[in-house]
Amino acid sequence: METLTPDLILDCYGLLCPVPVKKTARALDGLQAGQILQVIATDEWFGPDLEAWLRFQPHQLLSLESVGQEIHATLKKQ
Repeated sequence: METLTPDLILDCYGLLCPVPVKKTARALDGLQAGQILQVIATDEWFGPDLEAWLRFQPHQLLSLESVGQEIHATLKKQ
């Protein structure tokens, strides 16, 4: 499996809904198509909130995983 190197890492540690998703949206706005964003969050609802938001977005969710108490999301801007 290919390891992706993110073009930007967004730290949303300690932030609660809806802030991590809003910051993710702003970060993606600043990237060019095809670039990779990695988000690190601790809000337990970040994963479901992100997936719901992405239903209305063209961006691609490459991975979403729990790592200890963190949630790591990797997205590709479309």
